[in-house]
Amino acid sequence: MIGTLFVVATPIGNLEDITIRALRVLKEVDLVLCEDTRVTRKLLSRYEISVPTMSYHQHSGEAAQNRIFEMLQEEKNIALVCDSGTPGISDPGNELISFLARHDPDIPVVPIPGPAALSALASIAGTYMSQFLFLGFPPHKKGRKKFFQQVASSPYPVLFYESPHRILKSLRELKEALPHASLVVGRELTKQFETVYRGTIDEVEEKLQKDKVRGEFTVLVAKA
Repeated sequence: MIGTLFVVATPIGNLEDITIRALRVLKEVDLVLCEDTRVTRKLLSRYEISVPTMSYHQHSGEAAQNRIFEMLQEEKNIALVCDSGTPGISDPGNELISFLARHDPDIPVVPIPGPAALSALASIAGTYMSQFLFLGFPPHKKGRKKFFQQVASSPYPVLFYESPHRILKSLRELKEALPHASLVVGRELTKQFETVYRGTIDEVEEKLQKDKVRGEFTVLVAKA
């Protein structure tokens, strides 16, 4: 016998956005791996789940991966979550899964699907989304010009994430690469102050400058 790793999607903001299956799995596993245990504890407390938690994030090294592997070998069932959305999308979840697959490809890895900011914004984009390109977060420093050139050269709509500290900078760099782009930008999706901005880069930038730039952003770029 061997344990199972459940990859569990959690809400991106509104705590009601979690599936019945995800709640059942979180209650039944032996351990929940969290990007930030404090963030996950808020969700677990909301649904009166008292399962032990352990940190697993981008700075966790091979020692943590080995310990998780050992627990699975000891027939422990483990849930992997991130702070919000689906693990493995712009977070280190896939590094853990790759490690486990190399060491024992028979370890069951089960997806428990649910929220993701990119699919939330794509669903309300109002543009043809049968094909699109997702690029995660732009690089902080080196490689930003190449990133936005890739956005500009894509024949498909492009989705990327951005922080409140760099959103205006990214819009200006995007304008240099693709001046006539049409945007749909989601801020704080599913949260109390959720806002969706639509328009040209100049129009969206003007709206953001008037508002308080807070919260995480999801940006959809379509060709005008």
